[in-house]
Amino acid sequence: MDKFLAKLTSKYQATIPLEVREYLRLKAKDQIIYEILEGNGVMIRKATPLDVEYLRALNYTLNEWDSPEDDEAYKGL
Repeated sequence: MDKFLAKLTSKYQATIPLEVREYLRLKAKDQIIYEILEGNGVMIRKATPLDVEYLRALNYTLNEWDSPEDDEAYKGL
């Protein structure tokens, strides 16, 4: 398995290595998905239109709990 190193900037940004961009066939403006895996890992992959649609729909449904009052009520959880 190939491994590639990237460095975070002070704004927590990183450049995706060329080999990874080529493997995923990424172009400028493409979106990527980060999936947190059990056991201290993260998977990165190119987002599909279905991923984008699902995450936008999910975000829309969660907006009903997006208020300062809710933040205060749930801040200790």
